[in-house]
Amino acid sequence: MPNTKSATKELRKANRRNTRNEDAKDALSLVLKKVRKAINEGDQAKAQEALNIALKQLDKAARKGLLKKNTRDRKKSRLHKAVNKIKK
Repeated sequence: MPNTKSATKELRKANRRNTRNEDAKDALSLVLKKVRKAINEGDQAKAQEALNIALKQLDKAARKGLLKKNTRDRKKSRLHKAVNKIKK
């Protein structure tokens, strides 16, 4: 338990941030799942559309500090490779 008034406020702020970050990460994972589902179905158009949305979400998450830059780049690269494999 926090001992001071300022520590109590910081705890409340940390809880709000934690909730906001968890919600954002959940939303990001749902977007990534949609891309993977479209890839598994072999639907090129659907996968490309979902990929565009996912790329924007990944960039936004990295800007906000939810993901590190290299993690974002790795995920984007792997998704691009998977979507491009559908064409072949």
